[in-house]
Amino acid sequence: MAKNSVKNNKTLAENRKARHDYFIEEAFEAGIELVGTEVKSIRQGKANLKDSYGEIRNNEIYIRNMHVSPYEQGNLFNVDPLRDRRILLHKQEILNLLAKTSQEGYTLVPLSLYLKNGRVKVALGLAKGKKNYDKRDSMLEKAHKRDIEREMKARYR
Repeated sequence: MAKNSVKNNKTLAENRKARHDYFIEEAFEAGIELVGTEVKSIRQGKANLKDSYGEIRNNEIYIRNMHVSPYEQGNLFNVDPLRDRRILLHKQEILNLLAKTSQEGYTLVPLSLYLKNGRVKVALGLAKGKKNYDKRDSMLEKAHKRDIEREMKARYR
């Protein structure tokens, strides 16, 4: 087996509410700047992306309101669970996102945290907010798809 073989991506945390509340226009893979005890806690699945969002300050992207529970054995090395965490992207990608988010209604939303080759990565989505009727339409569409799948499974059994 090759030394640089790609391992399977393991999802550690997912923001399911983001796909319900937003239309995801584009998704980006980015690194995230973490402290050692945060990485251990995230690997245990103790991260929450609900209500978190991306913010661009001084040509850097930060995730706000991402909760990472303190690591039990981390004692004095633990940091604030809700601190801002820097996203690692190339300068040109950051400027591109800055231009897109300056338009009306667009925001940056973290979609998921996952492991890739032993490193924690974040899927960051360029999102536009949904209205209530859009949310109802998407829920109806999912229900119809589920009914069709159920009928097809019963019919061809």
